[in-house]
Amino acid sequence: MGVVQGLTEFFPVSSTAHLILFPWFFGWSGDIDSLIFDVALHGGTLLALLICFYRDWIDMLTKNRQMLYYIIIATIPAGIAGILLKDLVEHTFRSPVIIIFSLVVFGILMLIAESYSKRLKSRTGGQASLKDYIFIGLAQAIALIPGVSRSGITITAGLFRNLTRESAARFSFLLSTPVIGGAVLLEGRKLFNGPVSYNLELFGVGFIAAFISGFFAIKFLLYFLRKHPMNIFVYYRFLLAAAILIAVYK
Repeated sequence: MGVVQGLTEFFPVSSTAHLILFPWFFGWSGDIDSLIFDVALHGGTLLALLICFYRDWIDMLTKNRQMLYYIIIATIPAGIAGILLKDLVEHTFRSPVIIIFSLVVFGILMLIAESYSKRLKSRTGGQASLKDYIFIGLAQAIALIPGVSRSGITITAGLFRNLTRESAARFSFLLSTPVIGGAVLLEGRKLFNGPVSYNLELFGVGFIAAFISGFFAIKFLLYFLRKHPMNIFVYYRFLLAAAILIAVYK
């Protein structure tokens, strides 16, 4: 599950959907099929983000304050949506039917964005504007729905704002850091302070696996997107949706 989280958090295929589907497919239960375990895995990918982009964060904290303010502003929509839709995210949205719909619809949107970006001359230098960040930040809020994919929807939004795929991916990862960090801090308290006793060894293994796989997933995706479109991930989304559909209605 840690490796699944590490790969799918950054590949545009929806980590939340996979964390829901794997226990569902294999009949796993207990701590490994709990929201708090998912949060621990997200902690591993958060660490991967911080290590991969620590130079960017140091630069923003010491020099490029404008970029830091942009990220804070763009993070607000996802933060508000997370608070207002908390119950829906934890229960109602964790449905295979919703995941099927999200995988297909937002996969199609990814293809449209790729086609749209080819018709325009992508910006290859400079920084994204505040409007770019707000637009991508609004898109990030939609990623609360399982099957959407945070990286998928934010990279797609970046392409619609005429950014290169690699630039859009970097912006996506920087924007996701505060959101993932906030979720880990808010929900992670339950791991140590809640009334339920959890298997900390299990959580630790998942955390480490998510960190290692997430680190390499970030490096690979940034390299991959320099030369290749997201189409292969879209086709995977369609195959996954078909597999879920067959499993649900067999």
